[in-house]
Amino acid sequence: ARAQAGVLLGELDRETQAFGLAVPAGIVTHTGLAGLTLGGGIGWLMRKFGLTIDQLSSVDMVTADGEFVKANQKENADLFWGVCGAGGNFGIVTEFEFRLNRLGPTVLAGPIFWPMEQSASVLRFYRDWIAEAPDELTTIVVHRYAPPLAVIPPELHGKPVVAVICCYSGSPEEGEEVVRPMRQFGSPILDLCFPKPFVAHQSMFDPSFPSGWWYYFRSCNLSALSDNVIDIIADNAMRMTSSLTAFPIFQLGGAVARVGDADTAFHGRGDGFTININATTETAEGFAEEREWSRNFWTALKPYHTNVYVNFLMEEGEDRVRQAYGPRKYERLKALKQKYDPDNFFRLNQNIPPA
Repeated sequence: ARAQAGVLLGELDRETQAFGLAVPAGIVTHTGLAGLTLGGGIGWLMRKFGLTIDQLSSVDMVTADGEFVKANQKENADLFWGVCGAGGNFGIVTEFEFRLNRLGPTVLAGPIFWPMEQSASVLRFYRDWIAEAPDELTTIVVHRYAPPLAVIPPELHGKPVVAVICCYSGSPEEGEEVVRPMRQFGSPILDLCFPKPFVAHQSMFDPSFPSGWWYYFRSCNLSALSDNVIDIIADNAMRMTSSLTAFPIFQLGGAVARVGDADTAFHGRGDGFTININATTETAEGFAEEREWSRNFWTALKPYHTNVYVNFLMEEGEDRVRQAYGPRKYERLKALKQKYDPDNFFRLNQNIPPA
């Protein structure tokens, strides 16, 4: 499949799912495909099909000196390596070519909810459950106040909840067997995990991220959900105050981890989880307090940070960009930057300066 730079994830899914096919991508349909891909691309299908870049076969680019180039495994292979995780630093990608994968169009997917005060016990059971999970299962754990959506009973609106959200990319019948232990843990207050079109599941987070709201986030990768990490998460979840704040914990592994770490600029394939501590308000009111909550939560997890997903960085400085790639890859990327953009023309990004 070929996709130009302005394509949104929802548009890509609509066209590919018409043929029962998919590219592994993100979790919000109004996300731009280009930016997501150039940073790596994590989402609902990654444990089965890898990151978005793992299904990228070629790009068309315009470099800083105005030259049109193709980059793939055989042509400008060094540039293609850099595009796969640090792509915004080397030029403007005008077209992507992806390999397609069979999917659905019906998948077993959706959230299972428990009261947030049960977070620690839910996370401990969840940790043990996913240890043997097949690649077809990708999960995201979200803590938030239950939003006032039609699918959520009114008596739960505004209640603090923890949700384990599943997406099973194999047959729904197989998925039912895999998900059953999590469904049966404790006493879920709502279960919305059932067969549905993948495009419906892919859009479930859209109402939580409209344009115009105030957003702040701090992120890190974690090797594991140790008891200490779980306790920090459970404690800080109860401290959020905005009804719009929701922070996801992405399960990694599977196909993501089976690509060699040196094969792409993307770093951290061996990590277990990515957490993105979003602070969200509708206006400036309450934003400073929620932002401080995010910072304090992130700091509490600092002893357990491994690295960070570059697409979840804000303006956090060169050291954090270096952490996103690791010191060895960062030096290689600086040399690549010197070759393709020695004047650092493309610098309004998570910038890698020329060597």
